[in-house]
Amino acid sequence: MTGETDKIEALVARTDTLEATVAYQSEAIEDLNKTITAQWKVIDRLKRSLDVLSDRVQEAESGTGLSAPEPPPPHY
Repeated sequence: MTGETDKIEALVARTDTLEATVAYQSEAIEDLNKTITAQWKVIDRLKRSLDVLSDRVQEAESGTGLSAPEPPPPHY
């Protein structure tokens, strides 16, 4: 019976190792998911800010007539 007991103990040890591995992987996946979610929020906020700034630049360019560069003053 010692051989059979050794096999059972080996299987129990392998099962414990696999369960621990799965637990660590689940935790890592959850941490990565939280990180990705936070990054997407930042990216979304930055996109909105970029859109606002782009609109402001377009308004400033069209409002002041800056379609061509201003010529240098006559004393140059």
